Amino acid sequence: MPFMGHPFRVLLATAQTFALTHVVWAYGFSIGFGWGPSMLPTFMTTNEWFVTDKRYRRGRGVQVGDCVVYSIPVEPGEEGLKRVLGMPGDYVLLNSPPSVKDATDKQGGTHDGVGLAVDRAGRGIGSENMIQVPQGHCYIVGDNLPWSRDSRDFGPIPLALIKGKVIAKGSPTGFNPMNWFTKVENGLQKPA
Repeated sequence: MPFMGHPFRVLLATAQTFALTHVVWAYGFSIGFGWGPSMLPTFMTTNEWFVTDKRYRRGRGVQVGDCVVYSIPVEPGEEGLKRVLGMPGDYVLLNSPPSVKDATDKQGGTHDGVGLAVDRAGRGIGSENMIQVPQGHCYIVGDNLPWSRDSRDFGPIPLALIKGKVIAKGSPTGFNPMNWFTKVENGLQKPA
């Protein structure tokens, strides 16, 4: 047994292991648990874990369509997971512009009396306002728009709030750990 010699060696090996684990966890990869309906159908509402690659922190290498973990700007200390819809300089539509009938039928909205549909939070679904994402910011949205609190609520977020890019999702089912995780692909497709 190599560590049974001197207690100082055991202490040193333990400190080195903790230091290496900290570096990998803070600057390499981390595993987190997610919950909530805002990213359906990409992620389940419960019992799903995701692997975050921290090399993409502060927006480095992040592209439109990537799922990212970020610090929620209106709730200090809380983190969220959303899809990037716009990078600096991109123009984004603030809300999807369905017809009034589509909005009320599909998203459970109602008419506001002026012919513009509103969703459950009172936001105008038919608004066709566009903004340009400012430098140093990105525009994020959830895949399940009616149930997502995102840049439509608090505006574009600074790239410095991005903690990393989600590269895999998983659920520990079965006995083979290699089958627990699947790769998360870019959910947005280029136009044909």
